[in-house]
Amino acid sequence: MAGNVDWVLLSYKLPREPSNPRVVLWRKLRRLGVAQIVDGLVALPADARTKEHFDWLSDEVAAAGGEAGTWVARAGSLRQERQLAVRMAEAVAGEYREITATAVAMLKLADNIARRRTVGRLRRELRRIGARDFFPPPEREVAHRAVEELANATVELDGAQQ
Repeated sequence: MAGNVDWVLLSYKLPREPSNPRVVLWRKLRRLGVAQIVDGLVALPADARTKEHFDWLSDEVAAAGGEAGTWVARAGSLRQERQLAVRMAEAVAGEYREITATAVAMLKLADNIARRRTVGRLRRELRRIGARDFFPPPEREVAHRAVEELANATVELDGAQQ
């Protein structure tokens, strides 16, 4: 799963009031799929994209009256690195399970319009999750297969209705 991964870290401290910058920052961090190390310190596997995102967030924290910095580092041990990777994989695994459950439930419906909408929505969700899925769990492939099975069944139902 992991092994000698460079991590980009964002350390930050924001004033308690107003609370809006803290909420905005937390939402952006969640969207990126960060691993929380401790309060005010988050990590992502280092690449140009994640470093750039953290640099932008660091600037936003400073503009909101806080302090922030970005760092590139390695975990002190393979065990620590694996723990981070497992936490990140588990976070997206739950979302993949939800997508799979939705796709399976939609297979039971005969409403092709609802099926088509759901396929589109689930594909968008898969892309959104995939953007922050740095350590893909097995649930990823299961979810992709379930959505494609739903898409294929929808096409087949369209053909049978014509």
